[in-house]
Amino acid sequence: MAPPLADQLDIVIPTIRNLDFLEQWRPFFQPYHLIIVQDGDPTKKIDVPEGFDYELHNRNDIEKLLGDKAWCISFKDSACRCFGYMISKKKYVYTIDDDCFVAKNPSGEDINALEQHIKNLLSPSTPDFFNTLYDPYAPGADFVRGYPFSMREGKLTAVSHGLWLNIPDYDAPTQMVKPMERNKRYVDAVMTIPKGTLFPMCGMNLAFDRTAIGPAMYFGLMGEGQPWGRYDDMWAGWCVKKICDHLDLGVKTGLPYIWHSKASNPFVNLRKEYKGIFWQEEIIPFFQNVTLSSENKDVFSCYLELAEKVRTGLGHLDPYFSKLADGMIAWIESWQKLNP
Repeated sequence: MAPPLADQLDIVIPTIRNLDFLEQWRPFFQPYHLIIVQDGDPTKKIDVPEGFDYELHNRNDIEKLLGDKAWCISFKDSACRCFGYMISKKKYVYTIDDDCFVAKNPSGEDINALEQHIKNLLSPSTPDFFNTLYDPYAPGADFVRGYPFSMREGKLTAVSHGLWLNIPDYDAPTQMVKPMERNKRYVDAVMTIPKGTLFPMCGMNLAFDRTAIGPAMYFGLMGEGQPWGRYDDMWAGWCVKKICDHLDLGVKTGLPYIWHSKASNPFVNLRKEYKGIFWQEEIIPFFQNVTLSSENKDVFSCYLELAEKVRTGLGHLDPYFSKLADGMIAWIESWQKLNP
């Protein structure tokens, strides 16, 4: 049987190192096209195992393709991955970090994370009314008593947010106080995040419908020359969820799991995160309360409106947010130019 969506999905991987980790993923990834975004020094040679269909891009390619808007793609940060989202021509994208490996389920079987993400994306979401048996479209599940029949058709799923075993996705302060903590809990569940509820989106095991929400999946201005880091995926998640709610799209979280193999240095992380730890206490209420115009009925117009509201609503925190709003606009303009 042919692998699902083999001609409709790209796998995007940001990296600064040789991609030996792909050997473990070979049974699951080999039928798909890979877009590898090399961060850092573009003269460094990155080795990719033989037998994969891939394209490899570095900073020189970003600057050549985006010209005077290349600055909107982060440098020396995993946020560079969103360049892969922009140049993909497929309907769906899966992105994974290069320190993530194949996890096993409680029966000891290898988890095909990509296959589960595809199942999530191809089945509806239920953002308007919570089903207490989680995903009602999963085998062996259904809508519980009292679930409105008028809502059982569900909504298009735009985002599938996967989880991780072993190293949890913690912020630096939590890493410091729980350095040996490991996530060993395998919860066999997928749920739709309710409309009106934000969530902390992690980019290390994530899939999305590029045609439905891709232009909002901008990982922000992070890394070299920016005042904070490690909030790139969080920023994208806040923007994406706000726009998904506005456009009546669904976001799922839960299965599949990957094995996150190594913890980053908490002291390095704290230097990157410390402004965000303060800023998020105002950023999150901003996203909770911001409203988008009913006139904006597509992801592009929603994102441009959101960019201007970021400028006016968060500019008091730091001049950076005006620059971030400019980056959001440059990102959209570049996306539209490359995807006419």
